[in-house]
Amino acid sequence: MLEILVTAIIAFIVAFLAIPVVMLIADKKKLYDIPDERKLHTHAIASLGGVGVFVGFLFAGLLCINFSNAPEMRYFLAAATLTFFIGLKDDIIALSATKKFVAQIIAAAIIIHLGGVRLESMHGVLGMETLDPMYGVPLTYFIIILIINAYNLIDGIDGLSGSLGLMATLLFGTYFLLAKMYPYAAFSFGLSAALMAFLIFNYHPARIFMGDSGSLLVGMVVSILVLKFINIAGEPGAVLPITSAVAVGVSVLIVPLVDTIRVFGNRILRGRSPFAPDRNHVHHLLLDRGLGHSTVTLICVSANIFLILATYLCRGFGNTMLILALFGCSFIALAVLYYTLPKRKLVIHRRYVVNQTKQERMSAPSQSKVINLQTKEKVQNHLH
Repeated sequence: MLEILVTAIIAFIVAFLAIPVVMLIADKKKLYDIPDERKLHTHAIASLGGVGVFVGFLFAGLLCINFSNAPEMRYFLAAATLTFFIGLKDDIIALSATKKFVAQIIAAAIIIHLGGVRLESMHGVLGMETLDPMYGVPLTYFIIILIINAYNLIDGIDGLSGSLGLMATLLFGTYFLLAKMYPYAAFSFGLSAALMAFLIFNYHPARIFMGDSGSLLVGMVVSILVLKFINIAGEPGAVLPITSAVAVGVSVLIVPLVDTIRVFGNRILRGRSPFAPDRNHVHHLLLDRGLGHSTVTLICVSANIFLILATYLCRGFGNTMLILALFGCSFIALAVLYYTLPKRKLVIHRRYVVNQTKQERMSAPSQSKVINLQTKEKVQNHLH
């Protein structure tokens, strides 16, 4: 218990102290996320909040987690470090989807083959039980990469990805605490505490964004936690067994998962790359109805919590039925949101590149996500 408490306290303090330093460095080096036609902010904001989250999480984990009781934790932290630095590079210099995908495969390989975390059983989903490694390992790769990208893609408005990540890590951390798996509880609550510190600066109006360095990190950690939860809670002989553990685990991630599956499917059906950016996420749909950032975040998190409670209370129906109901209800709700509610007109911001001529700006939009600016005034001048 003391290990968990100290880990959370240190993670919060370090992240809380680190984020203002990151903001100051971003200000001095003029590293900002410039608004464009897809982005929702109207002025330049640093997108390096993941640095503070990572520093707090990693420092607390290395200092407090007892690796002798859970030696696999060092591999999880190694995968977290790789994921963080790939995201950081993407925040500063736009990285191709292929390079990010390769890095995610390497991180997943560390988790699966060195950390020993993989899906070992389907626990009755579609009538299947024990999974042969020939099928379990590829499925685990798919799950990890899907979850990493889900939290990355849902990070589109102030506070949303951080709040969903905080909710997930708190829930999984609580389970591992009650199940007496203290290293995993410390691992979960360490990220929870770091996210709490970050959200102080990220709730609308945000003073800093999480960036890919933070959202990819959150997705990777949550993927480890949900796989471990399913493997442990789904076994009848567990310290704290939970009926329909797979469905309960899916319900914790349902909002980012449904949004990612829907957006990827929509892009593929339109003949586009699934990684091509657009304004078709669930938070965009809600914002287009006139809701504010804080309201949209509250709706998404509340909907996720409601589905978790409904799944847990109905866990006697079995994994297959509950998972079908979760995705069915979610997609129906999104369809209603998309097709029936009145849309408001949008003002689209033109995408600019600093130090280009007007003709160049119109013909060759920037590929970088963060641009080195000379003065803050340039940002404001280019936004008007």
